Amino acid sequence: MKPSSPHFFPLALPVVALLFVLVLVMLAMLEVGVLDYAYEKLGVPHRAAIALLVLSLLGSYVNIPIAELAAERIVSGEQVVFFGVRYTVPVVEDWPRTLIAVNLGGAVVPVLLSLYLLARTGLFGPAALAIGVVALAVHALARPVPGVGIAVPALVPPVIAVIAALFLARDAAPAVAYAAGSLGTLIGADLLNLRRIRGLGAPVASIGGAGTFDGIFVTGILAVLLA
Repeated sequence: MKPSSPHFFPLALPVVALLFVLVLVMLAMLEVGVLDYAYEKLGVPHRAAIALLVLSLLGSYVNIPIAELAAERIVSGEQVVFFGVRYTVPVVEDWPRTLIAVNLGGAVVPVLLSLYLLARTGLFGPAALAIGVVALAVHALARPVPGVGIAVPALVPPVIAVIAALFLARDAAPAVAYAAGSLGTLIGADLLNLRRIRGLGAPVASIGGAGTFDGIFVTGILAVLLA
């Protein structure tokens, strides 16, 4: 990350490489038709599915600034491990503040896709309950991580979202699971913990970025497998 730039991959290179491998595997399965039925049931066309997978992962590099917080101390150029996942704290110079941002791949894309899926299925009631369950669970497990922001165990949001979706909307479980895992994580981990950001020394506190992106990305994969 260049000084005074909010853009960087939130996960360390080995984790990013693993996610890229998962994307390539899923793209290959889409090309040979293995996942066509899954995405059709989820309500996303084949070509759109490919674009969303790539956009979500590449979009994790892009943070859209929305506010600034004064910070007493900024952590720079470190790698932080939380529940086995290594996060990268960008190298910054002359950056005496915490930038609040919205991550393109971890927030904007999942929110828009979630709203599309809910509008398509019309299951706003069951989805709202599932989102609430995920948000409460994630909020209870979310932890402030110096230099990173708020982080949650990567597998918790998707697993809880899948279980809630199966109980509340079995016929449309993939769509509800994706919406619950994505929106529930963003609400429970990021939005409800904004007040805890000050003092963590994070150069960029990104909604849907470091700390939550991996859970949201895995939610999308599990939603497809669930279909």
